[in-house]
Amino acid sequence: MTLRAVFFDFSGTLFRLEQDESWLTGITDQDGVPFDLEAQAELMRRMTAPVGQVAELTAEYQHAWENRDLEPELHRKVYLEVLRQSGVAVPEQAESLYGRLIDPGCWTPYPDTAEVLRELRGAGVKIAVISNIAFDIRPAFERLGVRDLVDEFLLSYLEGVIKPDPKLFLRAAERVGVDPAEALMVGDSEEADGGAAEVGCRVAIVDPAPTAQRPDALLSAVAAHRS
Repeated sequence: MTLRAVFFDFSGTLFRLEQDESWLTGITDQDGVPFDLEAQAELMRRMTAPVGQVAELTAEYQHAWENRDLEPELHRKVYLEVLRQSGVAVPEQAESLYGRLIDPGCWTPYPDTAEVLRELRGAGVKIAVISNIAFDIRPAFERLGVRDLVDEFLLSYLEGVIKPDPKLFLRAAERVGVDPAEALMVGDSEEADGGAAEVGCRVAIVDPAPTAQRPDALLSAVAAHRS
């Protein structure tokens, strides 16, 4: 069947939160010791993991974790707790790091993000971004100069639904005016993004590798389903 729409995940797919060395300047553990490179890498993994629980939580924080992509306040609450458990003991330091996480200006686009969006738009293919997220990511697309290439943004905290709930994929298909079987979902999580297969979408999973290590995975994923 002809590919008439492509749905993209955000984090680890079109953009990636990549550490700027300045972010961790002055960040110390509970003993006042600066984080080493291994600890810094683990901290970033915990802040951006698309699925899977990254810390042991009490019932109060467990509720916040499970609903973090539906309510911005719950998102903030649980990620500050995750940072605390990860050794960021000074509240001001945790707040600073959390601010980076939810700042769309801090997210780095993959090398082929703009190109794949422009190529699809040029071919008349509809584009939607479907993200489990608790903050507005659209400024990241504006900063890259591709906001107008995306027909629909379905953000979980605005939709009241999180992937892999089929409602999100069905809504995306309806809003761009295609049958789900005419759409491809591109994401980095089999668990979350793979849910699109339940409604008949094709699915392509890309590796959420550092942007410098993944130059053309989006172009290749789309090309494989257009041939």
